[in-house]
Amino acid sequence: MQPETRYAKSGDVNIAYQVAGEGPLDLVLVAGFVSHLEHDWEEPRMARFLERLASFSRLIRFDKRGTGLSDRPGGLPDLETRMDDVRAVMDAVGSERAALFGYSEGGPLCMLFAATYPVRTSALALYGTYAKRRDPDEDYPWCHTAEEREAYIAEIEREWGVASDLGAMAPNADEAMKRWWNKRARAAASPGAARDLLLMNSQIDVRPVLRTIQAPTLVLHRAGDLDSRSEEGRYIAERIPGARFVELAGDDHFVAIDSDEIVDEVEEFLTGARSTRDPDRVLATILFTDIVASTERAAELGDARWRDLLAEHDHAVRRALDRFRGTEVKRTGDGFLAAFDGPARGIRCALAIREAATSLGLAIRAGLHTGECEQHDGDLSGIAVHIGARVAALAAAGEVVVSSTVKDLVAGSQIAFEERGVHELKGVPGEWWLYTVTAG
Repeated sequence: MQPETRYAKSGDVNIAYQVAGEGPLDLVLVAGFVSHLEHDWEEPRMARFLERLASFSRLIRFDKRGTGLSDRPGGLPDLETRMDDVRAVMDAVGSERAALFGYSEGGPLCMLFAATYPVRTSALALYGTYAKRRDPDEDYPWCHTAEEREAYIAEIEREWGVASDLGAMAPNADEAMKRWWNKRARAAASPGAARDLLLMNSQIDVRPVLRTIQAPTLVLHRAGDLDSRSEEGRYIAERIPGARFVELAGDDHFVAIDSDEIVDEVEEFLTGARSTRDPDRVLATILFTDIVASTERAAELGDARWRDLLAEHDHAVRRALDRFRGTEVKRTGDGFLAAFDGPARGIRCALAIREAATSLGLAIRAGLHTGECEQHDGDLSGIAVHIGARVAALAAAGEVVVSSTVKDLVAGSQIAFEERGVHELKGVPGEWWLYTVTAG
């Protein structure tokens, strides 16, 4: 159940906040550059992330000034002003001392607060964050130049709430999450407010305070994060005394994608133990498909004809899934994520989908991997899903590409392969042998 939204006074500004859970420790969650307390509960994966945090803490959340349900006074609020907002919310809920958990743009605020108010900070957890956002130098070479940052901000303002930056934030988001993301963005800030907030974030540089942070610190970062590099997380951890760095597989920046592994680390860090939840784990063959050059075909055919053709494609995919005992997990843009209880059936289904697509004048690419997945509310997550997505991304038009795991498991099935060589998969440790299916 969604908690009640209340307001704390920070100077003349009203800061919206919520409190969820009755755990033994206070945990202040500081979101990325925009947020909306109430819309966050509408997305199942985001709601699960929040519910899990609230299961072991008293979770304190707020919309930063200028965003969501808080007042929007205009101008560029600096980090010092935003620290006042954090203190105002903590005071309003009677929290003398709390752990801080900041993700993305929320990280620098948490770092500065922990350094400035050590008595009020029991611990610091960071995910997908950075120390500096603009003007690379020898010490911190990963951020954007001023020109790159200005171009990015102009694009975000122009496309705000319509085609925002979810491609970099959560490349594995499904259509439902994309719709929610844009709706939440429109509710959280206007295009001009988003521009102003990004301009403020561009000025951030918290490197000078890192060595002064006294609180126990955990830094989490995904290996293939497309928004901030994992090297940035490692940089932060190396400079905060005693900090621990954990690199997670995957390339999603958004905290709600595969959030269980994030929360597992945070819970163990803050409480000394992980919850005894028993996730539904299953060994499955993961199939990703995608229509090649779909944007060009849509422009060529026009909206109405493309919509009809896409419906025929979807119907053909679902017929193939029924035939080969596959389970549709979700749509992924113009493709599908499906799961099978056997790799040979998954390969033959991919070949059938390719044949059906060709008859419709479409080219598809497909990738398969077999591994242990976590099931939750009909969705699948985990490293096996990441690997499947990366394998599919390397397939050319008309190709069905599989990992060595899949190839080894179908020995004796009369399915033939051609070596594709060794590849590094973005966001996945190690090197992987890949193979193209030549006959099934």
